[in-house]
Amino acid sequence: MRDLAQTVLLASRADETEVVLLATHARLTRFANNEIHQNVAEHNLEARIRVVKGGRVGVAISNSADRDALLKTLEQAEALAANTPPVPDWPGLPHDTRPTPETETWSEATASATPERRADLVGDVCRTADAAGHVASGALETNTQALYIANSHGVERYVPRTVASFVTVVMSDTGSGYAAGAHRDLNAIPVADLGREAVETATRSRNPIDLEPGVYDVVLDTYAMADILSFVCSLGFGGQAYAEGRSFVSGKLGEQVLGENITIIDDGLSPDGLPLPVDFEGVVRQRLPLVEHGVARAVAWDSRWAARAGTESTGHALPAPNWWGPVPLHPHLAAGETPRSELVRHVERGIYVTRFNYTRTVNPGRVIVTGLTRDGTFLIENGEIVAPIKNLRFTQSYVEALQNVVALSRERRILASFGTVGAMKVPAAVIRNFTFTGKTQF
Repeated sequence: MRDLAQTVLLASRADETEVVLLATHARLTRFANNEIHQNVAEHNLEARIRVVKGGRVGVAISNSADRDALLKTLEQAEALAANTPPVPDWPGLPHDTRPTPETETWSEATASATPERRADLVGDVCRTADAAGHVASGALETNTQALYIANSHGVERYVPRTVASFVTVVMSDTGSGYAAGAHRDLNAIPVADLGREAVETATRSRNPIDLEPGVYDVVLDTYAMADILSFVCSLGFGGQAYAEGRSFVSGKLGEQVLGENITIIDDGLSPDGLPLPVDFEGVVRQRLPLVEHGVARAVAWDSRWAARAGTESTGHALPAPNWWGPVPLHPHLAAGETPRSELVRHVERGIYVTRFNYTRTVNPGRVIVTGLTRDGTFLIENGEIVAPIKNLRFTQSYVEALQNVVALSRERRILASFGTVGAMKVPAAVIRNFTFTGKTQF
């Protein structure tokens, strides 16, 4: 990979040049109707070349490892730069030559996982579903990656990485259940336990009853909380949104913005999950306290937006080009003290939600989101789950939701973030006054 990158850097006629190479060996076992129906493997190399000349930036991408093809991609990037307006206040590509932080990005259990190994794990889930009279579908993926980044200022990074992820939906005659997990280490994902969890939810959610929309206290399982954490971090704690005044924390660093029991740390160096010690510009990724006891402390920066704000990059650049700007990819929401199974005791009458589905932004500044409950929604009365209910539509400010958290589980789950680029660590939660605006027939 180094030879390929150096070929591009030496041939470039631009003022600055950056090469990002991502080699992936993706292996997937997909199942449906309680049987495996697809085993696939794919090798791919993505070459992303960014050039800068006179403040004009051009990016071209190819998936060929051929030298001539890469040089053609370089020419395309140079042509794009020549026909693009200059970027205002372009700060230059990074000069970060610090050592790459040491963290556990590789798992041999994931790298060496065979189709037979994946089939054994998936088979347990299918047999559990079949024994209950249900139908399981989903996928188990084990990937190896090699990320190489180099630029004309001497930045050079190499990060080998493994990614394992599992997801399943189990259908009963009138109900469904869901479970998922992600980790660098396949052995750290309790696939059989997740399968049983989805089967049990599918059983308990059979024959749901109608419930009128309204404002309810809720218990949100980890999957639903992951949706909240993802939206709040991407819309609220990215440097571009902050600098442009579009974030709910713009101008409010050091102020109380969420509940006192909310602490969020973006930690791309943690061996839990899918660590990535540098960003896609090759800058060392910082462990970033975003929120401490509800007080906004920091936002994520890349080199361009940090320069505009008069600060330093925190190592959160996404691959160029992108319209998001820098965002936290590894948010960890601090746990509470309540066992997950006892969260319902905090609710006199409310709703238990396994996960949200098809969530879309209504108001990005306030992080108002609408979506549907899915795969296990239940009525809570007097601190106990009493009946499954049909899915509801909600329209709710996720910021206000995190201002109204009254309890967090002590158990946390690791789930994929931004595809499988990052990972979240999230507890379940009890939230007051969550707004449901519509109902469904299923």
